[in-house]
Amino acid sequence: MLLVTGASGGLGSLIAGRLAGRDDVVTGTRAPGAGERRVDFDDPHPRGLADAFAGVDTLLLISAGYGEDDAVIARHDAAITAAGKAGVRHVVYTSLSGDGDHLTYALAHRWTERRLRESPLAWTVLRNGLYAELLAHLAAPGPDGVITAPLGTGRLAAVAREDLAEAAVRVALDPARHTGRTYELVGEVPLGGAELAAAAGAAYAPGTLAGAREAIAASGAVPFQVPMLVSTYAAIAAGFMDGSRIPAAERGNLRELLGRAPRRAAEVYAENLPPR
Repeated sequence: MLLVTGASGGLGSLIAGRLAGRDDVVTGTRAPGAGERRVDFDDPHPRGLADAFAGVDTLLLISAGYGEDDAVIARHDAAITAAGKAGVRHVVYTSLSGDGDHLTYALAHRWTERRLRESPLAWTVLRNGLYAELLAHLAAPGPDGVITAPLGTGRLAAVAREDLAEAAVRVALDPARHTGRTYELVGEVPLGGAELAAAAGAAYAPGTLAGAREAIAASGAVPFQVPMLVSTYAAIAAGFMDGSRIPAAERGNLRELLGRAPRRAAEVYAENLPPR
């Protein structure tokens, strides 16, 4: 039995949709519907997660990254501990690409990878690149048709969430083939301000990180989100997120798992831009 966590939103919902109707798959959320299990990483009951994982052979652990590092680490630790108690044999974890170590939210991912390596469980790590869909929000043209996101001259090896969902499904349905593997799942054609402007039919005039910080803080973002988003802009602008720091032999991992070329990130970006 395969259990997919976080099936109520984001990447988890895309994965759950691809697996819908299978008798050997169950999904877990905080507020389960028919046929789902209640999976709450913050459940203080000592048997809560262990009961949720009963009868599960493979756990597809979608990162519970919405929170401060200590909260995320506690959630992932609880999930891995409960998996061991429940007799889960293999955990597939959706992590962050290796070139993302300069991001403020990398710490919890790297901690979780280490926790899995030190556990008695079989494991596979899917190091997902940042979404092209995220760029559509972080670097959308303004009403004047100008992209002012502070990306400088940097570029991002962005990837389509649908491709990451498909890769996760392929691994989770046949986990033994991928035991002990860490896959770097990034886009093949990095995007910078010029490429985004061309895809959006816009102009590019990058602003400053200080201006972005002020705008994010004024948008109603919760406190931990401000440094998360600013560090994303900063890491891209500094040239750390274009995929070049991932070993060449691993840059084709996404194509390898998909058995085809990944979707063009520029097209995904353009498809997900908010209306102007």
